Amino acid sequence: MSVQPSKAAVPEAAWIKSSYSTGNGGECVEVAAAAGAVLVRDSKQPAVARLAFGPAAWSGFVRTTVDR
Repeated sequence: MSVQPSKAAVPEAAWIKSSYSTGNGGECVEVAAAAGAVLVRDSKQPAVARLAFGPAAWSGFVRTTVDR
């Protein structure tokens, strides 16, 4: 995992808000596919920082969270 600079790596239209995010200003997580990585950001502060996960790390994260 790494923190990416705030420069846009993907177009804004590529970001997808998590279905688990609340619509009333709560925790909002967005994801986007980039070349060789999945980017994750806080939708309330999209320009501050992004996390980048490689395909194997993202797959492991999703598998762990879905199995709960």
